[in-house]
Amino acid sequence: MRRRAFLVVLFAGVPLAARAHHGWGSYDSDRPLTLSGVVERVSFENPHGILILRTPDKVWEVVLAPPFRMINRGLHEHMIRPGQVVEIMGYPHRTRDVEIRAEWIKVNGTITQLR
Repeated sequence: MRRRAFLVVLFAGVPLAARAHHGWGSYDSDRPLTLSGVVERVSFENPHGILILRTPDKVWEVVLAPPFRMINRGLHEHMIRPGQVVEIMGYPHRTRDVEIRAEWIKVNGTITQLR
């Protein structure tokens, strides 16, 4: 009985976790874009960070790497601030024209690979 209760609790969160993260197939890897703009917001939250980037043409939702990966590669949340200019290279979402998955980000002249 205890084992069954444990398994129920263990697997109860799986559908929620699966919905929280999406696959990379929804991004167009044939159309790499390099964008430069002003950071409006940034968050280092799981399953991946998000950066809101204002470019001259529009405001983008930039999907970053998971926080542990960015931190392990030397990019910490305190290094990116609203009002700061950053550059990213990534792939646009196939159906959401304001979303892009970043492959790298340049902050203060330093490029951090995110994938």
